[in-house]
Amino acid sequence: MSLIIPVILAGGAGTRLWPLSREAYPKQFLTLAGEHSLLQQTWLRIAELADRPPIVVASEAHRFIVSEHLRQVNVTPSALLLEPSGRNTAPAVAVAALQAFEMGLDPLLLVLPSDHLIEDTYQFAEAVKRAADAADEGKLVTFGVKPTHPETGYGYIKRHLGGGISPVELFVEKPGIELAQEYVNSGHYVWNSGIFLFKASAYLAELRKYRPDILALCYEALKQSSVDLDFIRLDRELFEKIPAISVDYAVMEKTAKAVVLDIDAGWSDIGSWDSLWETSHPDADGNVNIGEVISKDCTNMLTLSESRLVATLGLDDIIVVDTVDALLVAHRSRSQDIKQIVADLKKCGHAESTDHRKVYRPWGTYELIMKGLNFIVKKIMVKPGASLSMQMHQHRSEHWVVVVGAAQITKDDTVQVLHANESLYIPVGVRHRLANIGTSPLEVIEVQSGAYLEEDDIIRFDDAYGRVPDEV
Repeated sequence: MSLIIPVILAGGAGTRLWPLSREAYPKQFLTLAGEHSLLQQTWLRIAELADRPPIVVASEAHRFIVSEHLRQVNVTPSALLLEPSGRNTAPAVAVAALQAFEMGLDPLLLVLPSDHLIEDTYQFAEAVKRAADAADEGKLVTFGVKPTHPETGYGYIKRHLGGGISPVELFVEKPGIELAQEYVNSGHYVWNSGIFLFKASAYLAELRKYRPDILALCYEALKQSSVDLDFIRLDRELFEKIPAISVDYAVMEKTAKAVVLDIDAGWSDIGSWDSLWETSHPDADGNVNIGEVISKDCTNMLTLSESRLVATLGLDDIIVVDTVDALLVAHRSRSQDIKQIVADLKKCGHAESTDHRKVYRPWGTYELIMKGLNFIVKKIMVKPGASLSMQMHQHRSEHWVVVVGAAQITKDDTVQVLHANESLYIPVGVRHRLANIGTSPLEVIEVQSGAYLEEDDIIRFDDAYGRVPDEV
């Protein structure tokens, strides 16, 4: 059997789990079940199957978050390919397959979305093993999930009745409720999991047959890529010319080599708050409470609190999600429509559509505490051994108060160390750098003051993370 290399697709933006999921910190980085993020779970469930570390395809904007999440579960990818913009799954898988060839291999690629939940990892691993022989013979294997209800948020696959691997008859995009019920009743249809297993060469051959334009541009975008730290940056100009299209549309719906294997492993793409309710094992009243929640005389509720007490009384079939900067209250039947709220927020220019109050950077995080006229208060956390860039601000001054840890602060040509309860003032126009010289996280309260306080007021002189001067 050929080598198996996982391809983890980590470029999703995820709007249907707003306000917990945001464009800058989408679903794959959330810890929704267990102690690991969905991205980390994606690797951990197939680590023993993999003959090489994964090839990861991620958004350029999320590169440091992806890298940190993988570091926390002790895996260094075989390659971490950065997409300058999202182009759906067909191009992402193509550049991963081409990268495998660059490694001198033609492996079986186990293509995995990074934001799915699979409860029974043993059954999933056994299904992959069963599918490997067909994939080795040149088949393009997809995995179907037996539907438990007429879900309108999933695609469907029609295949022959019976067990084992069978030819795909038809792919169907998300149907209406009546058609979905017909599919469930017939027994001929399974949910489309979006998980694939095929040889790199087999996928590229079918892509060359049906979408040679995509293959050619992917080849050139990878050929013209640049290496930046641990990342491979695909060429922006070439990659952005590629049509945005899924593996299903580009290849699987056209090829005669598509086959499907049913899996029974507790799969969910957690594509909505309602699907999270289903996978979270509701109590006897049908309620799922996450965080500090008190519920009285409520039924069939999902209530999630990120930072404070939430009390619900006398409600049924309602979703309540409370984060530090946004509150969602919705009927469970409308959970698929939350993306429309996010679209409206973006049109109105609300930052809450994109960013959390806590923002992740390669050196750590910063969290907005308070914002007023001409001032902002933030909490900065710097990882051990990490440092911010040497930088300067043209419009704001900064006051730093060390709360925990030891901070080495460079201020023009002077360097000093501050400990807890010590502070420093950085005037406008002064070059400065903050570094953690301790072995535990450094916490600093920062007070910014000035007429302009946006994050693009940074002139960067030196940066350990390869960020361009105008990139925050």
